[in-house]
Amino acid sequence: MALILYELAAADPAVRFSPHCWKTRMALAHKQLRAECRPWRFTDREAIAFSGQGKVPVLVDDGQAVHDSWRIAQHLEARYPDRPPLFLEKAPMPLANFVNAWADRALLPAIARIILLDIHACLDPVDQTYFRTSREQAFGKPLETVVADQAAHLRALKQALGPLRQILQARAFVDGDAPAYADYCVFGMFMWARCVSATPLLEPEDPIHAWRERLLDAHDGLARAAPTAAG
Repeated sequence: MALILYELAAADPAVRFSPHCWKTRMALAHKQLRAECRPWRFTDREAIAFSGQGKVPVLVDDGQAVHDSWRIAQHLEARYPDRPPLFLEKAPMPLANFVNAWADRALLPAIARIILLDIHACLDPVDQTYFRTSREQAFGKPLETVVADQAAHLRALKQALGPLRQILQARAFVDGDAPAYADYCVFGMFMWARCVSATPLLEPEDPIHAWRERLLDAHDGLARAAPTAAG
């Protein structure tokens, strides 16, 4: 069994900050699988050309390339059914599917407006040029303008997190008493911020803060030990 995971890296190759790659890294740990984690950068398209597309994560499992964190999770569940389940529901995993879509569409843009400049600062110069051009085109304004009103962006994030906060007032994890893939879908967003930015996104009394702390300690502290660009 040979597993290789291509992950988005900062200028420091030890800093792996993609929220989607963190979903996959936590999924592998949940399944008790080890992969060789290779750094990849925005402009290094040739390194993953074999996958037929240009984004990470890309998992190579015994020569088979699988891309997209959701597809990778489904692949791991099907290929390794004897290991701890990622999905506590039967197919088509409606809870995890919904949480993944909610995190990508609501949380990712909310957090991006807080950390865009931090991401830019941690990249290699060639990646900085690509990142600034592509993100300024997406947002229609300079990065500095996007992040300017940080207080308002933090309030918007707090509001966006309302559904998660309500769930975590009644249970330890999104999926119940133990973490599963629905949790990792959201946790990846917080690892994205943690790896590149020193800006606190959560207040200590927030139940989401306690949930994040539990996941930082999960799988022998895998996420807590991850190198960060913010020191």
